[in-house]
Amino acid sequence: MIISVFKDKLALSRSAAEQAAAALRGAILQRGLARIVVATGASQLEFLDALTKREDIDWQRVEMFHLDEYIGLPIAHPASFRNYLLKNFIQKTGITKYHLLDGEGDAREVALRTGESLNAAPIDIAFVGIGENGHLAFNDPPADFESEEPYLIVELDEACRRQQVGEGWFADISEVPRQAISMSVRQIMKAREILVVVPDARKAEAVRLCFEGEIGPMAPASILRTHAAATVYLDDGSASLLSAATLRAYAAKA
Repeated sequence: MIISVFKDKLALSRSAAEQAAAALRGAILQRGLARIVVATGASQLEFLDALTKREDIDWQRVEMFHLDEYIGLPIAHPASFRNYLLKNFIQKTGITKYHLLDGEGDAREVALRTGESLNAAPIDIAFVGIGENGHLAFNDPPADFESEEPYLIVELDEACRRQQVGEGWFADISEVPRQAISMSVRQIMKAREILVVVPDARKAEAVRLCFEGEIGPMAPASILRTHAAATVYLDDGSASLLSAATLRAYAAKA
């Protein structure tokens, strides 16, 4: 794993988009198709904006998979991740090969069907974030590190649900769904490359917990430290609680 720190969210997003674009071009060159996983949420907006503005990606050769989605939330709701992906990624790129998780349908059937498509071939690169509670996708602590199922039906903890209110997606915690469909931890870790976009000072404690604490289910994103090709993009705010020793240990090697 590599940790890269940037002055602000804009610089972080541009650099992350550069790496993402290179990974997509490389996969298309080698295999004719790039298969990706795309995260959602407030922390990903600038990164996705920078990525979708690039003109060096053949989006018709990209197949996208959805990371997670609330159960029971209509697609028209502003917090729907299907809605988010349509507006911030699919419509901007014109991508035609994509798999959205229908949280209004039979959640288990959706998880099984999408999981079969996901496992048809390896994922070239997964874009993920880290929650304020250290979650990876919607795998809240204590996360399931053992399941081999591609997607899980998960319970959302209070910290996760409060984050959604704090980001403005819901007016009150009572409105936030209690369950979601989430890509499993093991499935995320199967990606050839993982790009982790984590801006903002409100994520600083989670970043410290995941990258300086123990690797384990109580800090779900800590598992990223075991991936050979994960790159974590932080800004000065989100990196503010990391020690100089940690930053040296995970710095890119010249």
